[in-house]
Amino acid sequence: MVLAILVFVLAAAAVLGGYAAITYVPGMLAQRRLNERIQGVSGPYEAPADASTVVKRAADGPLPAVDRLVSKTSAGLSLTRLIEQSGVNTTPSAIVLMTLGLGAGAGLLAAMFAPKWFFIPVAALVAACGPTAFLLNRRSSRLKKFEEQFPEALDLMSRALKAGHAFQSAMGMAADELKAPVGPEFKKTFDQQNYGLPLRDALIQMSERVAILDVRFFVTAVLIQRETGGNLSEILENLAHVVRERFKIRRQVRVHTAHGRFTAFVLLALPAALAITLSMLNPDHMAVLFHERMGQTMLIAAMILQTIGFFWIRKVIKIEV
Repeated sequence: MVLAILVFVLAAAAVLGGYAAITYVPGMLAQRRLNERIQGVSGPYEAPADASTVVKRAADGPLPAVDRLVSKTSAGLSLTRLIEQSGVNTTPSAIVLMTLGLGAGAGLLAAMFAPKWFFIPVAALVAACGPTAFLLNRRSSRLKKFEEQFPEALDLMSRALKAGHAFQSAMGMAADELKAPVGPEFKKTFDQQNYGLPLRDALIQMSERVAILDVRFFVTAVLIQRETGGNLSEILENLAHVVRERFKIRRQVRVHTAHGRFTAFVLLALPAALAITLSMLNPDHMAVLFHERMGQTMLIAAMILQTIGFFWIRKVIKIEV
């Protein structure tokens, strides 16, 4: 009876949540994008005295009190920066709620169906890491796409400077002509300096939002040129060439290290696949490994050693360019 009630509650919550998401979420997201757009061009940004970031504050989420509490901690500032870098329209309070909800739901399901108690914290921890892992994946893909498009933006700005446009106008042209994520980032920087924020601060905020080395090169080159003078068009053209060469070398490195990466995944998946296969072919033989104390100890040691080996191989094949 308890199981039936829990299943009914979960099914009803899923149906009501889906209905609410279809009905209210699109309007809320549109209003949030409008608010973020207004805040992005409303004037200079003044960071609070206890903040260590130059990223603008996001709009309040479903729990504004949680947003204010999270913004006072270093972990909350890191989460806010991660959300902005990932390009996802969400807030820290929404991520916290999703983390707690997924963790509690996975723990409840594990308590209902898992044969052993230690599956409950493991399932809850894995599910709770889902929102953060999603943000990290979106940030990684977004930064990679930005890095591919960035030389094109530098070339466009260099040609605009050669045609006689000012640097701010060249940045506005890059914002209008290029696709996401390069275009919106330059658009935000252009709007910030156009509505009163000093160009130096706007460029520094751009380097904080897009945390890649090429953007730092760009910001440093522009700021130095504004202080010492020089041919900015030629500087940007040379920088675009350097960025393309670095990107080409990085692709070559990935090709040369593909064997090592494939080996890491094979060595990590082979024991699990072999265990599943043997469990299907000879269940009695594998049951000893799962039910005896010595077998459980060997399984734990194998998982720890597999994890260490996986990260060791990743460290070996990781080459900075």
